[in-house]
Amino acid sequence: MKLFSFKMKNSIKLIVSLGLMFSLIGFAEREQDVALCRDIKVDLKNQRDNYFIDEEDIMALMTEQGKGTVIGKPLGMLNLKSIEKRLITNKYVKEAQVFKDLKGNVVIRANLRRPMARLIQADGPDAYISEDGNILPVSDKFSARVVLITGDFVKQVIYRDNLKEESLQPLYRMLRFIQQDGFWRAQVAQMNIRSNGEVEIYPQVTKQIVSFGPMEHIEEKFAKLKLFYKRVLPQKGWNTYSRINLKYEGQIVAE
Repeated sequence: MKLFSFKMKNSIKLIVSLGLMFSLIGFAEREQDVALCRDIKVDLKNQRDNYFIDEEDIMALMTEQGKGTVIGKPLGMLNLKSIEKRLITNKYVKEAQVFKDLKGNVVIRANLRRPMARLIQADGPDAYISEDGNILPVSDKFSARVVLITGDFVKQVIYRDNLKEESLQPLYRMLRFIQQDGFWRAQVAQMNIRSNGEVEIYPQVTKQIVSFGPMEHIEEKFAKLKLFYKRVLPQKGWNTYSRINLKYEGQIVAE
């Protein structure tokens, strides 16, 4: 009986303690809800050399049509999920998290998209392709130094939302390969892509136009080209050839 009584007393104490703890948490939450928003703290991730969107833009997106402010409003009246949804309407915002801290601030953490190529057309607006394959609008604030893409193929890409479609995946894989390789990221200045998907590369340093052919066997073709740069051009001269053809399997044709 004593053991049972001891267990009962401990159980009652535990229940009382838990009840008190939940009451305190509820009280703290109610206190925070009626507290006024003191400030907005913005933390932008992936912003290095990426100035398409800044704190001012984030602040404008926080309210409907960019009017008014949340500072001075009761924290309990703020719909943080709605603010998150509004932030990701900007295509340069990949992810957004909005929450309130214990000091009465609203904290925004936004992960930004980074462009890796620019689509250029003579009779329409340009656009960027982000590292995750989304099509982004150009900005008056900043112009990124990325691979330029020209040619009839641009029409097949520029008005899409992203490169998820199977027909556009080869372009995405080729751009990601260039982006992730320091040598090719510095060397490939422009890709002219015909309507059939065949590519011509205009290098940054050497003068030869590279007939890359279809966007397939990407790693093998770039390996052949790098070998040509290392072994042939230093001996024959950097300006000896005007065109390098990688279309043929197992060989390089220089003109």
